[in-house]
Amino acid sequence: MASLKQQSSIALGMLVVALVISVLLYWSRPSAELAAPEYSPVSVDAALVIRENLRIPVEAQGTVAPLRATSIQAEVSGRIVETAETFLVGGFVAAGDVILRIDPRDYKTRLLRAQAALKSAASSLVQEQGRAEVALREWKKLPPGSQRSQAASDLYLRKPQLEQAEAQLLAAEADLNTARDNLERSIIRAPYDALIRDKHSELGQFVGPGTPLAQIFSVDQAEVRLPIPQSTINYLDLPKGVEQYQGGPDVELYTEIGGKTSRWTAQAHRTEGVFDERSRVMYLVVRIEDPYGLAHTGLHPGAEPLRMGSFVNARIQGREIQNLVALPRYILRAGNLLWVIDKDNILRNRQVEMLRTGGDQIYVTAGLDEGDLVCLTLMDPSFTGAAVAVQSTTSTDQLIQAKAVSE
Repeated sequence: MASLKQQSSIALGMLVVALVISVLLYWSRPSAELAAPEYSPVSVDAALVIRENLRIPVEAQGTVAPLRATSIQAEVSGRIVETAETFLVGGFVAAGDVILRIDPRDYKTRLLRAQAALKSAASSLVQEQGRAEVALREWKKLPPGSQRSQAASDLYLRKPQLEQAEAQLLAAEADLNTARDNLERSIIRAPYDALIRDKHSELGQFVGPGTPLAQIFSVDQAEVRLPIPQSTINYLDLPKGVEQYQGGPDVELYTEIGGKTSRWTAQAHRTEGVFDERSRVMYLVVRIEDPYGLAHTGLHPGAEPLRMGSFVNARIQGREIQNLVALPRYILRAGNLLWVIDKDNILRNRQVEMLRTGGDQIYVTAGLDEGDLVCLTLMDPSFTGAAVAVQSTTSTDQLIQAKAVSE
């Protein structure tokens, strides 16, 4: 019993000591001080607006096609007795090169016969001319009062026979020309510098007039049809009507080959002059010189040959448009809104007007003044009216130059 009372006394004493310590700690606490919350402005990058006269490049895509493509057919019949070493699909042939030969023996024989017939006709004409001269001398000896009709006079002077001999000579010359042409047609030559796209004949095959022999296409020039929408056609300096360009704008073609971007230089040549009824585009035709690099004139250093059938992107140099501001497209928000930093470094929404273009740049025509600061940092719409700290400022013209260098 005594032990229980002793334990209760100890517990009560400890409780009193704890209460005293708590009271002492409460009265000795430091006084609380209220402080205003600190706000750190958001760090952003900005672009200084400078209005410029710019040429807006128009982007398009198209397929490379040869300027000329020809289906070569036989003009005479016979067996193919010789083919060129390059008479292969993908083989190159220069203008005038012999592609194949058709057996010429029959045509050589016909040529000899035509030459013989020409000599015979020439001899007959000479004989008739001699007879006509003799007849003329005898005619002059006849009495002046003799009855002479025109028909009798012509017959006596052998004019019909002379005309017949002259006609036979002309026919013999025509036959000789035909025989010579047929002999020449037995040799099939390339009409221009070309690559063989497909071949339909082979050594030893018998062919006749109209038999397809091969399909070729030119390699000196190529063309690309580029669709230009109505919305961007005013950005280009197009010829009026159906006239061709006189020194048209430069066009850069590029595509990725094996993980590497290859580029080629082309030039606008003409428009097709009509809008497509379905797509509402007008095709601009650009021309590339020496696409395969055979003359080393049309390729950038180290570029791949521009093969026919390649699908390429095109950047067409536009006409000059005044008072534009070029900015990266990623900063544009819904409703054509941009963040503009005012003189107090406060973010403000600004609605702008711009040209309708593709690509990764926008071209503002109204809504920005010279010297405005446009925020280049992506910000949430809730930051409207927020204070910002500009870390770096780049003029809009320098942005364009930097983009051009990177490309």
